[in-house]
Amino acid sequence: MSKDFVKLSILYDFYENLLTQKQRDVFSLYYSENMSLSEIAEEFHISRQAVHDTLKNAESVLGEYENALGLIAKAQKRELLSKKAVGLVDECLQNAKGSEDEKSLIELKATIEAMES
Repeated sequence: MSKDFVKLSILYDFYENLLTQKQRDVFSLYYSENMSLSEIAEEFHISRQAVHDTLKNAESVLGEYENALGLIAKAQKRELLSKKAVGLVDECLQNAKGSEDEKSLIELKATIEAMES
């Protein structure tokens, strides 16, 4: 699987609802259903060039949304920080076995993990 495909899939997952219905349909058929430009063109009764243009426009728009909003970058950062926090809590738990703090640390770990699910 190519790096671009993965990147576009993630962008689509985050921002698909901001695309037009036609862009969503074409994008989904091309990337999810693995249809060719010709097959999509036939499905929508448009030219291959129109399908190509719609795809390229959708890809561009998805990138622009991420550049403007940064939701993917923020989610990735949040995930890294969450993993780091869980690791730190685990370290504290090792030192807190049998202490009064153990229950609070277990609750803290569960809360951090719940934030990511």
